Amino acid sequence: MAQAKTFYIALGSNKGDKFKNLQEAIDLIYLKIGTISRISKVYKSPALGFESDDFFNACLVVESDLQPETVLQELLAIETRLGRVRTGTAQYEARTIDLDIIFVEDSIIHTQTLQVPHQDMQKRLFVLMPLNDVAPTLKHPTLGENVANLLETCTDTSVLEPINIWLKNPSKAYDFSKLSYIAIEGNIGAGKTSLATKIAHEFNAKLILERFADNPFLPKFYNDAARYAFPLEMSFLADRYQQISDDLSQLDLFKDFIVSDYDVFKSLIFSKVTLQEDEFKLYRKLFYLMYKDLRKPDLYVYLYQNTESLQANIKKRGRDYEQNIENDYLEKINTGYLEFLKTQTDFNVKIIDISDRDFIENRMDYLWILGEICSKN
Repeated sequence: MAQAKTFYIALGSNKGDKFKNLQEAIDLIYLKIGTISRISKVYKSPALGFESDDFFNACLVVESDLQPETVLQELLAIETRLGRVRTGTAQYEARTIDLDIIFVEDSIIHTQTLQVPHQDMQKRLFVLMPLNDVAPTLKHPTLGENVANLLETCTDTSVLEPINIWLKNPSKAYDFSKLSYIAIEGNIGAGKTSLATKIAHEFNAKLILERFADNPFLPKFYNDAARYAFPLEMSFLADRYQQISDDLSQLDLFKDFIVSDYDVFKSLIFSKVTLQEDEFKLYRKLFYLMYKDLRKPDLYVYLYQNTESLQANIKKRGRDYEQNIENDYLEKINTGYLEFLKTQTDFNVKIIDISDRDFIENRMDYLWILGEICSKN
């Protein structure tokens, strides 16, 4: 997964329904570019450098996996979609929407098409005032002053007026407020850790990730399954039980809910596939002694992927000990999960088929999955 960058984007409109133009631009930025973490107030400002209607201006903080040049191209496409027509003249002109990258963290970018930091931002109150709402301590990488100081020393004499209406963050369409604990499950390579991590980051959730990488029996199991299956499953069970017990009992007042990339019941599913019958009977007794004391998720999400997709993901992430996993093993795990989920009455289950989707590389696939998780059906 690409390392996300933080972009600071200025928005302006002085043509048509100005507030609607700003909101539609925000909706498209969220859809095409990335997560919006902060939105400034809207300010009314006079047109600067030409005679025209007043502008509405705002600023966003956006986290995106895209490269700056790609973000610029997406912003230009959004401008075009919302009706902006560039005449090619050097004169200022009225516009339905104007979208500019002001900062990309502390990067300095000078290309033929992109200048970051924006070269005139320190001279413009209509940029600095909304930017100060969302990032007052952000330091200009070449001027060495933070936004609050640049605003204080700005020589622009324009009079700006805050508008008493607020732009909406599109992420509010995904309502996790009725869920306190979500478990995201799936077969090997389904993407459960990536999805849980993205949700936790965007929606302020406490993240619980399985500590599989610390298990010394896992590489040995893939080399000699018959010998190491029982100690592997017992060590997984003990570790999962301990981790879930500890993490769920630790209240975090600053998080809105909990999301994990596994549920302890996976221990029983995997052990049924890997253990001999007599070993499994013993294991099952031990499992239920532990499981009855554990908190169950409010929502159990199962990411289903067909075997071909799972193998492609396994190859892509490149863990040496996973490269020889057989199709038959993956199919048995999928079957075990689906049989278990069909019988569950203790918690809400959603099975989401993502075989033809790539929510890591394709943001629209990610948003589609969020919609499936938050849907009432």
